[in-house]
Amino acid sequence: KDAFRATATGESMDRETAKKKAKSNAMSELSKSISATLKVVGDNYVNSSEFNNKEEITETFQEMTRTVVDQNLKGAVEICEKLTQKPDGSYVSYVAIELSGERLANSYAEKLAANEKLKADYNYEKFKETFNKEMEKMASEQK
Repeated sequence: KDAFRATATGESMDRETAKKKAKSNAMSELSKSISATLKVVGDNYVNSSEFNNKEEITETFQEMTRTVVDQNLKGAVEICEKLTQKPDGSYVSYVAIELSGERLANSYAEKLAANEKLKADYNYEKFKETFNKEMEKMASEQK
């Protein structure tokens, strides 16, 4: 419930290429997971806050999600890696990466607070509550 995680594999006859493929695949999975979660958080936050200009605000949230995800993926850390070699000589790399949910939420909240369209309506506590609920829901689904 505290971090987004993704795992992936990569296979190649070249050891480094197998590792790069695994990391690239994991980053792609991580990005999808974060984007989906932030979309739900944004939709729920807008709905629960009942903004008058819902459509415009929802669009702003979605644009912000793309920016925040792209910026924060650079902070993802590798938490596990294993490299094996098959009998045919090819390599298989297994990797797991994670990104702190707290770090992501704070970055997202900073962007929201700085946005002129949202400034009057933005409520950090409400956003954080919505984000934490979604993280807990995600954690319980993975058990």
